[in-house]
Parts: sequence; structure tokens; C-alpha cells
Amino acid sequence: MRHQTPRSVTLTLRPNENWRGLRAGQFVGVSVEIDGVRETRTYSPAGSEHAAGGALELTVSTHPEGRVSRYLRDRARPGLIVGLAPAEGDFVLGDPRPERVLLISGGSGITPVMAMLRTLCDEGFAGEIGFLNYARSAELALYGAELGLLAERHGGLRVARGFTRGGGLPFTGRFCREHLRAVTSEHATATTFVCGPPALIDAVRAVWAQDGLPEPLVESFTPPALRFDTAGAVGRVSFAASGREAANSGLPLLEQAEDAGLAPEHGCRMGICNTCSCVKAAGTVRNVLTGELSSAGREQIRICVSVPVGDVALEL
Repeated sequence: MRHQTPRSVTLTLRPNENWRGLRAGQFVGVSVEIDGVRETRTYSPAGSEHAAGGALELTVSTHPEGRVSRYLRDRARPGLIVGLAPAEGDFVLGDPRPERVLLISGGSGITPVMAMLRTLCDEGFAGEIGFLNYARSAELALYGAELGLLAERHGGLRVARGFTRGGGLPFTGRFCREHLRAVTSEHATATTFVCGPPALIDAVRAVWAQDGLPEPLVESFTPPALRFDTAGAVGRVSFAASGREAANSGLPLLEQAEDAGLAPEHGCRMGICNTCSCVKAAGTVRNVLTGELSSAGREQIRICVSVPVGDVALEL
């Protein structure tokens, strides 16, 4: 366990024999018990696919409302037991590996691309790798020393960092086309992975669109901004296992369950990790990400992104 910055903690986990491994870039659900309540959050391990003994490295950055992240930063100790869900996600290196790779990240989005970089280095990747990372300041930048060492050891790796709220080398400020020249000879032919806040992803997409290039593979740790028709909501939501019932507020079913005094397991709250998945016994729901309606009888739904359309019954 180590603290790279005042707002983060880096943990090494030793999975038991039930662990089935992961691909660099994927995320896992991590469960801990806090004050008698089991809490689950999703994190992208930062270690190589080839780490000795299948060890997982998690670098967790905190924020003011981060109950689990603050717990891990402040109270994690050797011997702590956590739960691990199977690895998920399509934000992964291709197989076979691309000939040229460009990794762009911001903030805590560095973790999955760090896993990709470490994996490529462990495999003796002979192609060009560009690693472009943004942090608010030098104090909050992760993996600085290791990135420097990797760049010295691997001739094809070029690393550049920018600080959006302070001086940085070789540049200061947010992503723009000129920054690409610090890490790649030709971004148009590189397989590009971008992970970070929406503003970074949008800026990269804009440059790629201007150049007529296919969109890079992206992942964001920020829940999408969603709108709900709370004024037009009708019907009632019933929670069969608990015997509770409430008027449909128009919010996602996870929030409605919490408003009813229930505490369903959940993780990302953005429709990725499936931790909140439960059985809908009856009714119609709308997926707020896709707009798709589903009226099937008994089905598993992700209640963090499912809004009831009329009466809905859940097995909660």
C-alpha cells in the first residue's frame, strides 16, 4: 500500500483461486464492508496482464462524496479482505496487438491505460507507444517516476504530461492538436485509447473528426448527464421482497428504491458494472442510456439506468 498523492491510495490485491483474470483496460467491482453495510464500486486495475501471481494493482483517487474511495485511502491495511467481481469491459488492447498505440488519459483515467502500457512493455512490444496524460497539478499526477523509467527503457515509448492548473512540461493546459506532436509521429495511423473526463474525450473526438479518422476507443469514469420526466411519471413501484411500495417518481429504480428506504447493492451508477442488476417481475421500463423499452415478464435489469413506465414490480 502506498500514497502517490494526498488524494489517492495504491493497493496491491492478491486474488484467490476463484479469480479468472482480466485484460488490460477492463474494470472490476470491488466490495468492502463499511459500518456494517456492504458497498461496491468499480475500479480499473493499473497493473499488467502479466503481473506475478495474478496480482491486481488498484490506484483509487478520492473525492468529497467518495465513501468507498475515502475508506480505502484512510483505513485500508495489509490483510484487508475485499470482494472482487469478474472483470468486465471492452476498453482493451486488441489481439494481435496494434502496430502503433496512442494512450491519452486525464485524472484517474490513467489507470486503465497504465495497465495497457505495462502490459505492452512486459510483452516486449517493438512498436511506437505514445502516452499523453493530464493532471490538475504536479502534486496530483500519478505514476510520474515509473513513466520516466519506462520511457528510458523502451525506445519506442514517448511520454508527455500536462497540468491543467499549473505549469507543466512540455506543455500547460488542456488537450489540443499540438500536444500530440510530443508523443507520436503520426496519430492518424495509431490505435488510440482515451480515458478521462468528458471534456477530454470530446476534445480528442473533435480532432479525430476534423481529420476524418474513425473515433478512438474511449472510456469515461464520469456518469453521463441524464434527464428524467419526473413531472409526467405515473404508476406505482412495488418492491416484493420488502413489501414496500411507492408512487413512481420518474427517477431510475435504484434511486426510487433508496428513497423507499432500501439499500440495493450498486457500483458505478452508470449502467456499466451490473452490480445493481435485479429481477423485474412485471411492468415496463425504459433504459435511460438508449431509450429502449422493455416489457418482458421476468427479466434482469440494471436498476441504476432503468426508469419505470407505469406500474413496475421489482424483487427487492
